[in-house]
Amino acid sequence: MSFNNDEPIVDIPEAPGKPTAIKAGLTQLRIIKKDEAPLEETPNFKVLLELTGAAASNDRPGVDLVTVLDISGSMKDENKLEKLKVAMRFLIKKLSPIDRLSVVTFNGGTNALCPLRQITEKAQGEIEGLVNGLNAGGSTNIAAGLQTGLAVLNGRRLTSGRTVAIMLMTDGQQDPGTNAAGVPVSGVPVYTFGFGSDYNATVLMQVAQNSKGGTFSIAQNIDNLSLVFSQCLAGLLTVVVQDLKLTVTHKQMPLQKLLESTLQTVTAGNYPQTPIDANGSITVSFGDLYSREVRKVIVDLLLPEVPSSTGADILDINYMYSASGGPFNAFPITVNIDRSGTATMDQEKDEVAVEMSRLSTARMMKAAREMADEKKLEAAKDKLVEAENMLEDVVVVHPLIDMLKTELQQMFELMRSQDVYEKKGRPFALSSETSHDRQRFAARGDDVDKLRLFATPRMDTLLEQAKEFVKDPSKPVPTEAEDVKNEIAADPLGPISGALSYYIQTAIQSLKAIDNIINSSRRS
Repeated sequence: MSFNNDEPIVDIPEAPGKPTAIKAGLTQLRIIKKDEAPLEETPNFKVLLELTGAAASNDRPGVDLVTVLDISGSMKDENKLEKLKVAMRFLIKKLSPIDRLSVVTFNGGTNALCPLRQITEKAQGEIEGLVNGLNAGGSTNIAAGLQTGLAVLNGRRLTSGRTVAIMLMTDGQQDPGTNAAGVPVSGVPVYTFGFGSDYNATVLMQVAQNSKGGTFSIAQNIDNLSLVFSQCLAGLLTVVVQDLKLTVTHKQMPLQKLLESTLQTVTAGNYPQTPIDANGSITVSFGDLYSREVRKVIVDLLLPEVPSSTGADILDINYMYSASGGPFNAFPITVNIDRSGTATMDQEKDEVAVEMSRLSTARMMKAAREMADEKKLEAAKDKLVEAENMLEDVVVVHPLIDMLKTELQQMFELMRSQDVYEKKGRPFALSSETSHDRQRFAARGDDVDKLRLFATPRMDTLLEQAKEFVKDPSKPVPTEAEDVKNEIAADPLGPISGALSYYIQTAIQSLKAIDNIINSSRRS
């Protein structure tokens, strides 16, 4: 199956006040670590790196989005198909003329209702008509729908600088003899959505995890589908950089050929990372980054013993990404530390302690889910209590700690019986795992607005808009251009502050490099 009928992008008016594209500073790097380390050999010295997407602007890549929709017979139940149509209408109204949309359906077979169409006013009406005309019937061949969605994207003629994604939604078990989790999807983000209470959460989680940056979300309350869709869409409409990669390299003293640090581990969720190479480097590939979305990476270093107090460069950091159709390589940054006879390793920086707590909580929730899958429900609940007690011991006051406690409490409640766990607890736990692994929002539980781990400002905005739309779908929806205008009005310097910060950081690094050269020449 192949497609090559995607529409070109034509007649796009320039947004008023659209700034000249600036590639620098679209991802901002923050380095958090202790100021000092002891003179003796120090394992597991932690450096926390935070990569944050810049504020929204009028300059973003267009989205090529394929929605893959379940129209099997079970979608007749509980008015599910009508709820899906409302969710799709909201999605269509939020896309802009720089975006393209294809709608694929599946039951026992699969059908592409339309190619990738530019979202003009005419196209919006025509695609809404196609969606409104859907009828439910037949079985559930998820794999066939996914393969058709991939074929639509793989057959594109216009590809340069565009963001791609598949949103796949189902309410049922896949047909016997089919395996959606076995469909190769690694190059495309696939966001999966479980609707109702009779789908295979494990399959949907595996499809998302196999993809490039996808997540698995759940909408057990059928009235929440529009809200859940809105959160994924908000991210896709705010991609600030693509193909984001981070490289960290341990340091070697150039003359003595001695290591000033050795990489032990780099913790970055389940994003792909290379093995350590001959230069002592590891590269992590994150894919797309949304506006105000954060990726946190913990680097563990082994610092060798030193005879006396000294300053030491311990880590080099490079990152790169694509923006405005071209690559951008940030200026390398060197991390240094003072080695001191009075330094201790007792207390981590608050931000490091919070991130370590999140990672520990996520690992313990996964362990609890695996126990519950083996019908060891009491042991699973004990593991969740252990995680909650661990968080109680965290002395840092931070909103993330409170959200983690809420997440544990919800998961505990969904393990009150094996039956409740099978229907609601496992989907919740698997959605939580993909969210923590990606450091990306995924809707889980019936209250989309209560558990907001990794949510971005645009997600908060679209959540409120979706709530209003569900109440009255006849009301007009704010356009994406209006959303951007409001964000810029609230933060006028947002679109340029990232570039200013980047250039200041680069200047500081240059001054440090000059200072090091001068000091080295004096010593020699």
